[in-house]
Amino acid sequence: MKVLTAYIVKEILKGSLIAVLLLLTLYNLFTFADEVKDLGKGGYALKDIFVYLALTSPTIFYELMPSAALLGSLFVLGAMANNRELVAMRVSGVSLLGLIKAVMLAGLVLVSISVVVGELIAPTSQLTAKSLRSEAQNEKWAMQNVLYGLWLRDGNTFINIRKNMGKGRVADVRMFEMDEQHRLRIMRHVDQARYVGSRKWQLQGVSQSEVSSRRIFASRQDSMAWQSNIDPDLLDIVVVEPDNLSLFDLAMYIQFLKQNNQKATNFELAFWGRVVNPLSTMVMLLVAAPFVMGFRRGGGTGVRMMIGILFGMGFKIADKISGHVGLVYDLPPMLVAVLPSGMVLIGAVYAISRLR
Repeated sequence: MKVLTAYIVKEILKGSLIAVLLLLTLYNLFTFADEVKDLGKGGYALKDIFVYLALTSPTIFYELMPSAALLGSLFVLGAMANNRELVAMRVSGVSLLGLIKAVMLAGLVLVSISVVVGELIAPTSQLTAKSLRSEAQNEKWAMQNVLYGLWLRDGNTFINIRKNMGKGRVADVRMFEMDEQHRLRIMRHVDQARYVGSRKWQLQGVSQSEVSSRRIFASRQDSMAWQSNIDPDLLDIVVVEPDNLSLFDLAMYIQFLKQNNQKATNFELAFWGRVVNPLSTMVMLLVAAPFVMGFRRGGGTGVRMMIGILFGMGFKIADKISGHVGLVYDLPPMLVAVLPSGMVLIGAVYAISRLR
């Protein structure tokens, strides 16, 4: 049994990794076609496009893993069924649950690879890709080419950052501090600011105006200290799509938004999506069993692959629709993230029980 389990695990891992590489290549071809349209914009050269594709690949790899697991397992198990290998295994005493256990063991390996790539590699490489692409096109990348810069809120202070120079340095910063009645109390313009650690910033070239009901008092300081919950990592987070952030980054930003009484539903949905993604991979592998057993006497590999592609696309579409519906109707993010995978899991378990 151990030999058969190792054989099934090895073949499913091989098939799934080949599938994810093929899907990744196809996705990058479409992305390349889109990026070529910006070729020559600023200093954006062909070399930059290939570097950009390489840096965004870990994120795409992570997102494609559930679909690749389904396609790979359908192909491998389908080939075993066509070659009567599954029949031989069943005759030798391997139960249906034993086969599923081997498939799930392969899923654990795929999930481990996916989590390592998605949590440790993808967020950093995605941020680097965004920075490289925008800098090559001579844009202020942290502002996402928005005319009025990046807006953040820290308590009663609203901060507008026009330029993020990286490594804990920003420039051309405007601060608007409100009182408890939401009236403007202090307005500042900062030439440059540098993060010195422990939630402290050192401001350089500070022009300050204190506003009261009777007068406006203007002053100028060469340097001053500023205490804030905003740190350089936070500035990097807010310029990347929520779906591309790690669990830690999402949790940190959600906490920051809630501390400042801001809505965090979009980021909470992305957070739970990251939590559920490994479950989606396992569910996709579980789905392969009834498909293969149901077609074991007839349908060829092409039929199985077409079913897998359609099912995988349908699952991704349903997942996206569920997310948008949850945002529109303000549904619990955890429920919205779990619902598509949960429904597929229930269907897969029911189909397997019918096979038994």
